[in-house]
Amino acid sequence: MSAGQPRTAAAVFDALGTVYEEAFAGSAAHRASLDQLLAVLPEHGRVLDIGSGTGRPTAQTLVDAGHGVLGVDVSPVMVDIASRQVPAAEFRCADIRTLALEDGAFDAVCMYFALLQMSRAEQGDVLRLAARVLRPGGHLAVATVPLDVEGVGGTFMGQPVEVTSFGEDAFTALVEEAGFSVLSRTSTMFVPAVPAAVPEPQMFLLARRR
Repeated sequence: MSAGQPRTAAAVFDALGTVYEEAFAGSAAHRASLDQLLAVLPEHGRVLDIGSGTGRPTAQTLVDAGHGVLGVDVSPVMVDIASRQVPAAEFRCADIRTLALEDGAFDAVCMYFALLQMSRAEQGDVLRLAARVLRPGGHLAVATVPLDVEGVGGTFMGQPVEVTSFGEDAFTALVEEAGFSVLSRTSTMFVPAVPAAVPEPQMFLLARRR
């Protein structure tokens, strides 16, 4: 448990900047998830990347494959880094829950570890938002840390945080309840590339909007 007060997601990721990319961008499971998504995307697809971070590896991989990407992140520092690192994508500093987006406007939504500082109800809301902005049959690539915890305080790479998540089966059910059919589920234990970040379980889902 951390002695400090939990910080907002924006404050945490403003503080981490490119150190987060250094720790996590080398994930083989993340890249395998992107490869799965690329295999089902139409040519020149439009992708919404929620919690886009530094733009790497997600937005970079997608634009390199010829897709259009809108990245949304609450951290202005992350948005600035991503805009410089992946200039072919568009990035906005905003809360996805209040951003005006057209229904059915995207071929895919990516959501890699973007939900962990939201309540369980909010996580369900954002998954339903993803279903709304996807075209019928569009795909969702989502990843989380599958632990059955709610409002647990701790430290993430030196930053005090409060984390909420679901176990593997419960999170999969949440995705299905939001309007998706789960096509694949992969679980792994990831060891980050920097000592400040500790090993963590990770789960990656590929799902299709029903």
